[in-house]
Amino acid sequence: MNAPTRTAPRARPAAITLTPAAEQRIADLMARAPADAIGVKLSTPRRGCSGLAYSVDYVTEEVGLDEKIQTPGGTFYVDGGSILYLIGSVMDWREDDFAAGFTFENPNAKGACGCGESFTV
Repeated sequence: MNAPTRTAPRARPAAITLTPAAEQRIADLMARAPADAIGVKLSTPRRGCSGLAYSVDYVTEEVGLDEKIQTPGGTFYVDGGSILYLIGSVMDWREDDFAAGFTFENPNAKGACGCGESFTV
């Protein structure tokens, strides 16, 4: 009788994809982060006229349910309570003469407010 063979668990894809520009911005943020910062975290707090907003902040401790993504410039976390709203999203960093900020292509968003600050799922 042959013993069953075990295969290594398949690597799980990240909940969100970061563009090279977003990864570079994370590196820039970590280069001037407070001494106790261990990474940058994306969350979706309830606010704005559509219900949810994107928020990127420094993080000082790991939370067990957060998604952890290693980037060349530092560790990027996705809030565990926000992952379902963000699966399949692409996060980018864009700058022009008038504005600079992270942008999100979120396939889960069913609508957004006119100013683009919040979204609904």
